[in-house]
Amino acid sequence: MQDDTSSNLCPAPLVFAMIGGKWKLSILQILIFDGTKRFGELRKAIPEITQTMLTKQLRDLECDGLVKRVVYAEVPPKVEYSATEDGVGLMPAFKEMHSWWETRKRSSNAP
Repeated sequence: MQDDTSSNLCPAPLVFAMIGGKWKLSILQILIFDGTKRFGELRKAIPEITQTMLTKQLRDLECDGLVKRVVYAEVPPKVEYSATEDGVGLMPAFKEMHSWWETRKRSSNAP
């Protein structure tokens, strides 16, 4: 039997599991604010990420319903990635984080 308070718990750990890690937020930020991108464009936008890690992070984000992958039947194959409606729903959180950072920078002279 489930405890009644479990449904009232903060979902933060679940959300962090979906968007946490070194690269997921960077990938989501690009797809949410810059729109649909091909794999190579994402690699160029995040030069520090390896091909293997980008593939893994995109698959995880797709599995969690935050990124959509579209494969076109062309030669050579064309694959595009975009933020889903759920992914775009994170836009206010990104904007709030930006606002928080700007306020913090002004008040504490943070880098």
